[in-house]
Amino acid sequence: MRSTTRYLALGLAGVMLAACGHKDRNAPLAFVPADTPYVVANLEVMDDDTRKALLAQADAQLPSQLTQLDAAADRMTAKDPDGARLLRALRAEFNGKTVEGFAQTAGLDLKGYSAFYGLGMSPVMRFQLSDPTAFEGFVSRLETAYGKKLDTASVGKQSYRRYAFAASGTQMILALVDKQAVAALLPADATPALLRQALGLDRPKDSLQDSGRLAALAKSKGYRKWLVGELDLTRALPLAVSGKDPLIASILKAHAEAESAKTGEPVANQLQTSPSCATDAARIAARVPAISFGYTRLDARHQDVRVDVSLANDISQAFAGLQVALPGLGAAGTAPFDLSLALPVASLRTFWLAQADDVAAKPFTCPSLTDLNDSFAKLGPAMQKAAIPPFGDMLGLRIALDSLVPSPSSSLPTSSGRLILATNNPAGLLAMGQMMVPALAQLKVGSDGKPQPLPKDMIKMLGQPAWVAMNDKALALGVGVGEDAKLADTLKDAGGSAGQMTRMHLSGTMYLTWLQLMEQKVDSLASAAAAMSGSDEPSIDAADSTAQAAASAARSKAQFAAMKAQAARVDSIDAEMHVDSGGMVISSQTVLK
Repeated sequence: MRSTTRYLALGLAGVMLAACGHKDRNAPLAFVPADTPYVVANLEVMDDDTRKALLAQADAQLPSQLTQLDAAADRMTAKDPDGARLLRALRAEFNGKTVEGFAQTAGLDLKGYSAFYGLGMSPVMRFQLSDPTAFEGFVSRLETAYGKKLDTASVGKQSYRRYAFAASGTQMILALVDKQAVAALLPADATPALLRQALGLDRPKDSLQDSGRLAALAKSKGYRKWLVGELDLTRALPLAVSGKDPLIASILKAHAEAESAKTGEPVANQLQTSPSCATDAARIAARVPAISFGYTRLDARHQDVRVDVSLANDISQAFAGLQVALPGLGAAGTAPFDLSLALPVASLRTFWLAQADDVAAKPFTCPSLTDLNDSFAKLGPAMQKAAIPPFGDMLGLRIALDSLVPSPSSSLPTSSGRLILATNNPAGLLAMGQMMVPALAQLKVGSDGKPQPLPKDMIKMLGQPAWVAMNDKALALGVGVGEDAKLADTLKDAGGSAGQMTRMHLSGTMYLTWLQLMEQKVDSLASAAAAMSGSDEPSIDAADSTAQAAASAARSKAQFAAMKAQAARVDSIDAEMHVDSGGMVISSQTVLK
């Protein structure tokens, strides 16, 4: 069920390229309740150049998405053959087409308005059409390829098509309403009131368009208005956990009926929900109230995205002012792969001990959440152990890879680069290493940052030269020819600013290398599995297994080919994460060639 709705949404996602710049009473946001738990919408019409750039990126990603669609259909064949046929019918609509070409033949308006949102937890997608007749033709072609007509029903004078997912107690509805297409996943027994609201026949008393909340969010976070999304966990989590949401209740009922048929356990017993569940869910949501995201830059060569995770005040305060002296955390890395990760164990220990104490003082009582009590109970002792040196002195970790190539003599690739461990006691960390590895005992490493070569026995084991260097902030290891010349400067790199937690840089070349190595590993495992199966006595089951393995290998090959084609377009990817007074901010910048 999830796969079907996901890929139907994929087929329609090209419409999320433009939106209203004024309050049109028929704009999609006018149908979105102001208290929706989640929404993704367009607030502004995208200019032609930006739209072309996004379409070019979507076309580059399309082969990979279609390969996933094929794989999903194959996985569904045994359990849901009707759903698998529907997916394949949708897949066929993309044959020989670009995203824009698909949109044109389906009647979708790439310069129109669109919104994806929740009526409670029920997802609804509403989008404007450039050609309603073409959209009807698109649906008719789906039905033809599917092999039968979708069921039809009506609410008042409004007709709609429906497809029921009996195993999950849900239904997908599809309708043409006033030159807009509406798709929604609803309970199988959705009330007329819910159907009318999903179809837009009854409008919300207070709409998201009237509230202006998304526009205010975009302004405060710096999102461009082309695409803005928000997940309100203070609304979504209580709905999901309490069982009171119609969609969640219908899914739970279908599951309970299936379980009852197997075990005899009465459905009513399985559906009992404690009143404390909504309270406990709200308590959890208060810790992470909302997540939002949007583009901050989008053109032919750049795709920059920002994600904001709002946090409770005590969480933000615990980390917003924290400065971690990890060399490299304070500036973008320059190695082909350069990851700096703050791990201030002492501060993390203090924070998580406080969380464990809070849960111990007030345990969760909702049956579906009581496992959290045990998890937090185990967390306390684990955090106490974290105080033991040298782990308790840890501040952060940096990995900088300069090269990564296949090894002819090993299943693992050969790499060169640097590993930096920031700690309050670098000398103590080195001494611990020397105790554990006697070969290191002869090393005399000063705190002046000068690299010292590892013993010959260890160099022989590594298969390439290696050095250790240390200053008063960190201990560093360099492996590979020329890495000794980089160690001293690496230790001098800037530490993190207040709240800085993570930085990452990945070159397009390294990204492509990773994919190639992954593909080689998958091919190697597949060949080994084929060799083992080939040693068995031939049988019908073995032949089926061999055919399935061949089909899986073909899908994997197509998937990697598509991923490598995308990676070949990437010049670099950078990402950064920090905590400020409002919560956690994650940003990424992708530069294309």
